Amino acid sequence: MMKRFLLFGILLCGIVSFATAQNSHSEKDFLNDELCDKLCAAAHEKSKELDIDISFAIADRHGLPRVYRRYGDALVLSITLVPGKAYTSAVTQCNTRDVAAAAAEGAPLMGIQTNDPRITLVAGGYPLFVDGKIVGAIGVGGGTEAQDCEIAEYVVKVFEEMTK
Repeated sequence: MMKRFLLFGILLCGIVSFATAQNSHSEKDFLNDELCDKLCAAAHEKSKELDIDISFAIADRHGLPRVYRRYGDALVLSITLVPGKAYTSAVTQCNTRDVAAAAAEGAPLMGIQTNDPRITLVAGGYPLFVDGKIVGAIGVGGGTEAQDCEIAEYVVKVFEEMTK
């Protein structure tokens, strides 16, 4: 009986390890270097269309940096804001405009940024989902709120097309 229980435990651990490895492998497949380069190119292309210089960041599903680019003379402030936007979108699984609204005085997440100083309450961060699961996020900065969001939304559409 004990041998069966031990064998079952080992088998179960192997299945859990395999499932975890498959999940990690899937995330790497979605945010590989080639895809990240294409998303950077899409952001840069759209920023040139709008005639603005931007900073652009991609984070993995945990909010950890994957890629950061500063194009032209993008605002110096965007150097810190953009990775924070990507982080915030990844860990909250929401765009940063919505997080900012939820963090306003009297709102459900009021003060969230005081618990995690990496939380950035500035529009321009968007999560990336595949089959309803978070795989990463992007952050755009350097233009107006509307321009940053327009570029980010364009990049999200490109991502969705590429991961279908």
